[in-house]
Amino acid sequence: MAATPQKPAAATPRRKVSRHRGEGQWAAGHFTPLNGNEQFKKDDDGLNVRTRIETIYSKRGFDSIDPNDLRGRMRWWGLYTQRKPGIDGGKTAILEPEELDDKYFMLRVRIDGGRLTTQQLRVIGEISQEFARGSADITDRQNIQLHWIRIEDVPEIWDRLEAVGLSTTEACGDCPRVVIGSPVAGIAEDEIIDGSWAIDEIHDRYIGSKEFSNLPRKFKTAISGSPLLDVVHEINDVAFVGVEHPEHGPGFDLWVGGGLSTNPKIGVRLGAWVPLEEVPEAWAGVIGIFRDYGYRRLRTRARLKFLVADWGPEKFRQILEDEYLERKLVDGPAPAEPTERWRDHVGVHRQKDGRFYVGFAPRVGRVDGATLTKIAEVAEAHGSGRVRTTVEQKMIVLDVEEAQVEPLVEALEALDLTARPSSFRRGTMACTGIEYCKLAIVETKARGAALIDELERRIPDFDEPITINLNGCPNACARIQVADIGLKGQLVLNDEGEQVEGYQVHLGGALGLQAGFGRKVRGLKVTSDELPDYVERVLKRFQDEREDGERFATWVTRASEEALS
Repeated sequence: MAATPQKPAAATPRRKVSRHRGEGQWAAGHFTPLNGNEQFKKDDDGLNVRTRIETIYSKRGFDSIDPNDLRGRMRWWGLYTQRKPGIDGGKTAILEPEELDDKYFMLRVRIDGGRLTTQQLRVIGEISQEFARGSADITDRQNIQLHWIRIEDVPEIWDRLEAVGLSTTEACGDCPRVVIGSPVAGIAEDEIIDGSWAIDEIHDRYIGSKEFSNLPRKFKTAISGSPLLDVVHEINDVAFVGVEHPEHGPGFDLWVGGGLSTNPKIGVRLGAWVPLEEVPEAWAGVIGIFRDYGYRRLRTRARLKFLVADWGPEKFRQILEDEYLERKLVDGPAPAEPTERWRDHVGVHRQKDGRFYVGFAPRVGRVDGATLTKIAEVAEAHGSGRVRTTVEQKMIVLDVEEAQVEPLVEALEALDLTARPSSFRRGTMACTGIEYCKLAIVETKARGAALIDELERRIPDFDEPITINLNGCPNACARIQVADIGLKGQLVLNDEGEQVEGYQVHLGGALGLQAGFGRKVRGLKVTSDELPDYVERVLKRFQDEREDGERFATWVTRASEEALS
């Protein structure tokens, strides 16, 4: 007997199945180049370009440089083409790279831990005067940048730097950038642990090695044993922060996944305590994860912070322990919050050996070659020949005898390098800006310096710690999201409806104490000309409304939009 036909069931809607292309992770087998950057790195390692610079480009000139070397691999040796003069910010995102390129370079001198001898500083100053039209900027990652460098002069510059133990190796590029460190490592009275040995080991073992010369993007490292938390550890790819373990003694708390730019993230603790002698191995494990598991398909997601956000700290620690270290890490405590509001070491401070160190403030990191050589002379005359750069675009002279402190301070003042700066000079930073940077939209350095002068004149009694960070574009090289007042450069309309240089305002960002990102007030933008009026207005409101001991960032969280505009 035939089976009775069954009524067909209602059709289930078919789901569209799409094949996920993966994130370009090597560890998942995604080795196919997925964007232009990955292709040129696959074609030739960035470190190899040095030979071509020395043997071909420096002899045949700028026009002989291969485009993939010019705008790619040369970064591995600290070289970026700088912006052609006269191109306004409205054309930054419109013109092709070759239209923005000048035939000169920015050259970044790598200064791990911010540690310099006066001999090294003098050589940088001499190079600046001879090859860079006197230009020199102290960056917020402890490096020194020069401009107007000709490709023909690069081999000679390298020879002079390397003769005194400096280099530009991997100062830029998709590789491990400079390792920032406490500028008072080994000398501060309150230091928990000196991380200098670990910085040196990482540099000697891994910088310039092809083991980590092809990363998804740049990789930033911070190591400090200072209780001031003086290396902005929260916004580095990996950071080792000094802590005292109740059983094992001084060591480091391990953080990963911090970063700013257009998608900012505060780093996270792995909850692991690392002794000094294991820091290089732990560092190699973290950067190894980034190399192997980091996202390479989309350039916009090729930073460690995105992987950490997707995995979470527990999975990241497990992969680090199981696949890279092949052992468990020791659980450890979090660092204590710093008790001091300023973390830049500016001023006169006693060292643990009884001598003093003196930190001083250039204007927004802008110096020049002649000034650098004079700083070297002053430091030799009053100290031991050791100087430091900081992550706030400041400098420090070490090992000053008590009788030499005031003469040193006076000598610095004569160079307009004050060790007793106003809050505005002390707390204002600026990125390179449109003067040299191809990504910038507005001017920053001169604007920041002028803002300092105006605020000192208008609010001379303001003595609260305040950070004012100016950035020429959205990429946050000057850390706008974590400043009390962060200013992101963009074109805005003035009262006459004309498009002019200006800033989007971020308020109330912070690191260290209650780290977090600034508040954006809807529609709050100011023109460059209006900037001094705006900052004066908001700071005076803070003075009028603040509670006893209240920080600016705390006041911002409760202030009305009217008070902030």
